[in-house]
Amino acid sequence: MEKILEIKKLSGGYDSIQILNGIDLTVYENEFVTIIGPNGCGKSTFIKVIFGIATFYEGKINYKNQDITGMRADNLVKKGMGYVPQTENIFPSLTVEENLQMGGLNLNKIEIEERIEKVYDIFPNIKQKPYHLAESLSGGERQMLAISRVLISNPSFIMFDEPTAALSPKF
Repeated sequence: MEKILEIKKLSGGYDSIQILNGIDLTVYENEFVTIIGPNGCGKSTFIKVIFGIATFYEGKINYKNQDITGMRADNLVKKGMGYVPQTENIFPSLTVEENLQMGGLNLNKIEIEERIEKVYDIFPNIKQKPYHLAESLSGGERQMLAISRVLISNPSFIMFDEPTAALSPKF
């Protein structure tokens, strides 16, 4: 099986506060990996360092055999990666549809419209509210919107931070 993500001796944190120290991880094609641990152990920080949001100190990150160490998040999206944060994962002052359009900034109008229809099929709750401000959505609807926005870019690899937060068991 092909390696999709390979992380070697990753260290990082927030500015001068080191949270991660020498983490190794390999993710193979068609594999689901779950990182489990108590609150405050660095799970979210790990994802944020990979995605270029938290402070990278040292190590190596390869995605599909390309060095992406320290790469900006927008460039990672162009390479096919997606990230759904646990919190602050929507644009509250934009409508549902505007949030979805933000997920397709590199796409043409027709592609965006087609992909929006696909995510509406997955999450019919948000389909009913395209012109509602995102801040008016319930916690579960916000999570559906955040996941949908990432799906618009059609990523081949997605990192979720607490993906079921605020979702009903049905979803």
